[in-house]
Amino acid sequence: MTEFAEFDRIRMLWPDHFGLPRGKYVPPGLAPDGSAFCISTFGLTYDRDIVPVPGAYVLDGLKDMRGSIDTATLRPSWEDDRTGVAVTDLSLAGEPCALSARCALARAVADWKALGYTPKVGIELEGYLLEPDDDGGWKRFDNPRSVVYATGLIGDPSGFHDEVIWAADRCGFVLESTNVEFDESQFEFTLRFDDAMKAADDVFLFRIMVREIAIGRGLDFTFLGKPFPTVAGSGLHINFSFVDDNGDAVLYDETTEHRISALGSQCIAGLIEHHRGLAALCAPTVNAYRRLQPGLLSGMWANWGVDHRNVTNRIPAEGGASMRVESRIADGAVNVHTAVAAVLHAARLGVVNGLICPPPYAGDGFEEGGEGVDRCAQDLSAALDDLEADTELIEAVGELLVANFIGHKRNEAESFAASGETLDSDEITRFEIERYLPFH
Repeated sequence: MTEFAEFDRIRMLWPDHFGLPRGKYVPPGLAPDGSAFCISTFGLTYDRDIVPVPGAYVLDGLKDMRGSIDTATLRPSWEDDRTGVAVTDLSLAGEPCALSARCALARAVADWKALGYTPKVGIELEGYLLEPDDDGGWKRFDNPRSVVYATGLIGDPSGFHDEVIWAADRCGFVLESTNVEFDESQFEFTLRFDDAMKAADDVFLFRIMVREIAIGRGLDFTFLGKPFPTVAGSGLHINFSFVDDNGDAVLYDETTEHRISALGSQCIAGLIEHHRGLAALCAPTVNAYRRLQPGLLSGMWANWGVDHRNVTNRIPAEGGASMRVESRIADGAVNVHTAVAAVLHAARLGVVNGLICPPPYAGDGFEEGGEGVDRCAQDLSAALDDLEADTELIEAVGELLVANFIGHKRNEAESFAASGETLDSDEITRFEIERYLPFH
């Protein structure tokens, strides 16, 4: 195909069950044929154990699945000017692979389109620039001049931030804004909203680019939710809205008290109804529950508010074409395709079930989220219990995908319990360092 001809190699990538990038380099002449991958990759743990979780065919011959490049995602790579990079669709026996988070998101988009609406998504992600410490590990990049909303050399004397911005431009990522976030060497990247699949694909690739640019400098970058227990956590905020078949935005209604339409109110009601079930899918690590605590501006409470950073589901005050719902429960260790699919499905279930949205929260939100308001689980194991109880959300997201996810995450939670470590300390545990930090 002519679109591959401008490159000397193609890097085909797809997100696994943890959201980690798997793939191959292929020559451009063979890129249209795609490549085979072992489906039992979906049975691998972080430390390369192979576990017989549902769908991974670990005890059934470790079958092949097929990877086919989605040419709409092809772009120049940040690696060099000879490489193209693209996201890959997965199929098994000629059908979309039920374990693929990208296929799950495609179903979520299709379900919304069946209602007459096209989801638009914009994602904000946060993380820390790291440098080697004196003990063979990693620490935050040392920058005592760092302040919130810093830019330039004051914000990042290493030059890493600038390199990310220029590489993003060359690779076709549309950054709405970038800046230093709350704590020293913590950065926020906001990607421009787009169709839901493109937005998720872009974030999937963008995270890889950011980490590889840092690694190329002898540094590292982590999107882990709470890599440093005593400073700010890092979220991945999913902003979504919809257009109808005429291309008109549908979440704004100037006649309502908070200028959000009935459709938007039902979406929020769905997110609140499925808040506990969403937690495991959007906060999928042991570490994530360090962040989902009172006073940390995270998505702990099953609530919503207007221009309020201490609620889980936030809408803007200005409304108009900017009206959207911002889900703040996820962090950067999430499989972004799974998280977007889960959020869209929870919102859709609020619509199809005609759920009633509670009043918005207007308190300070630091220690409580409103009278009688529920909160998510306080650890991964309990969050998995909540997910298993939410059969409606499981059916919507995909029963096999969720069963595979739960199998892995039960293994993780049990391994953490067996380690004897806890999240009570102000020091990150060895389990978190070894299991998550190299990968997220």
